[in-house]
Amino acid sequence: MCGICGEVRYSGQPSLTALGRVNDAMQARGPDAAGVYVQGGIALGHRRLSILDLSAAAQQPMIDAALGLGIAFNGCIYNFRALRSELQAKGYRFFSDGDTEVILKAYHAWGKACVERFKGMFAFALWERDSGRLVLVRDRLGIKPLYYTESPGFFRFASSLPALLAGGGVDTSLDRTALHHFFSFHAAVPAPRTILNGVKKLEPATLLTIEPDGTQHRERYWQFSVGEPRPTDRAMSQEEWSDALLEAMTAAVDRRRVADVPVGVLLSGGLDSSLLVALLSKLGHQDIRTFSIGFDAVEEHSGDEFRYSDIIARTFGTNHEQIRIGGNRALEALPNAIDAMSEPMVSHDSVAFYLLSSEVAKRVKVVQSGQGADEVFGGYSWYPGFLSANDPVQQYQAAYFDWKHSDLQRLLTPELLGDDHSLTFVERFFGDCGRASAVDKVLQIDTEIMMVDDPVKRVDNMTMAFGLEARVPFLDHEVVELAARMPAGLKVKNGGKYILKETARRCVPAEVIDRPKGYFPVPSLRYLRGPFLDYVRDVLTADKARTRGLYQRDFVDHMLQHPEAEMSPKGHSRLWQAALLEAWLQTHGI
Repeated sequence: MCGICGEVRYSGQPSLTALGRVNDAMQARGPDAAGVYVQGGIALGHRRLSILDLSAAAQQPMIDAALGLGIAFNGCIYNFRALRSELQAKGYRFFSDGDTEVILKAYHAWGKACVERFKGMFAFALWERDSGRLVLVRDRLGIKPLYYTESPGFFRFASSLPALLAGGGVDTSLDRTALHHFFSFHAAVPAPRTILNGVKKLEPATLLTIEPDGTQHRERYWQFSVGEPRPTDRAMSQEEWSDALLEAMTAAVDRRRVADVPVGVLLSGGLDSSLLVALLSKLGHQDIRTFSIGFDAVEEHSGDEFRYSDIIARTFGTNHEQIRIGGNRALEALPNAIDAMSEPMVSHDSVAFYLLSSEVAKRVKVVQSGQGADEVFGGYSWYPGFLSANDPVQQYQAAYFDWKHSDLQRLLTPELLGDDHSLTFVERFFGDCGRASAVDKVLQIDTEIMMVDDPVKRVDNMTMAFGLEARVPFLDHEVVELAARMPAGLKVKNGGKYILKETARRCVPAEVIDRPKGYFPVPSLRYLRGPFLDYVRDVLTADKARTRGLYQRDFVDHMLQHPEAEMSPKGHSRLWQAALLEAWLQTHGI
């Protein structure tokens, strides 16, 4: 996993000074090496995190002069060895042993359709020397990020939004629609928007082709539809679904073992990460390294789940480490965690993952993580209610939105409020789902949209802040396709993730499966008190905040005086959400 960037100039030369700043801003994503390649109106940049083929032969940007192709690539193609063998049978010869060169040869052999053969996470820019064409690609589930900014005459892209800001010339005014989404969707802003008008992000499962004259063409190469089974699926029993799921998850975990460095597991103590450990053990993976994190408790709210992670560590004999984080350290890490965010992310998990990654990166370079299981297999508490929903749009708003439009009328200044963009987005999305059931529509939007720009982005940003590669088996596209075909009842039954729990019983201890659902807790950000409240007050009363005029002062003062009075339907602090956005804007000089 790495950081990539580049620039296209439709006339003249790319700005190497600007691109150099962009590339340097991504050093944490790729601390092992750096490179820039320029020819004509195209420049490609790369920061390398060495995971496969640690030799200089795999350095990037990689240029294949014989094929007339160049690439800057971020991610991992897990089935690259099988593809390499297939390409060698076609007569292709290789000068390196990693997956980057396989993409070049695959593109030459199969054109853009090569992406349909890739099993992995990826974002890459591929340059055709003879045509001058540039092709940008993002993986099916948006696991790897790709941001861009453009204006008449040029197009610039990078793996992170702050890196683009380092290049200069970006319109940093706030996108009012994205601002509405930020508050309604728990900080998730659906692609292609970001919180800034001048920066967009490539949609998942999308190819963007840029011709030398600036002409652009987009095409989506993969999609899934929740609730559309194959004809043969209707006759499948629960046991057969469970067999299929166990086979798919075992394959997904096995694929993500490919590396020339050790691979660990982020073990929260929940079902999802515990299943990953169990499957690694089943596959005969030697010396499984597992890592858990815990924070100080606040009143009755525990800050760790060590009890359950210890059960898994003992059961499977892992090399386990508990990482205990005191409240002061979490507070000290806040500014740096916010700095690591490509976009403002309100979830407490961001700080937890930042601190966990800072320690885990000292031990291993690659980890498997359980993100995505809740969205793919219906694990959240509000899903079962949609089995009998009469108005799924309104019910989704009631269950999911942190702030309704009427709430935002109290917070945002009138000129930034605009229309009820978020409700309109959900109405349009559910309408496009056609005759799907209410619960299938909700699973579709959460997997396709909300998951990508909340937990998936969070894991990428926080692990890559320390050059740690996180792999997410539950987002293997074949696992997602299988889950999409399953009857909704098998997923959301008995409070959620029913089929996943029943499948896990074959290898995971029951006391972990049947435990109450937990989250990656940072209690001090749920209940803002003491120094955490002081931090939030400093952010919201700073001269920069007052000058920006994002919020209505009287409502901000109300929240500061009564920090636990304004909570979202899911029990998150609205004060923290408002402060986080302002802190992110200040941190990045916006």
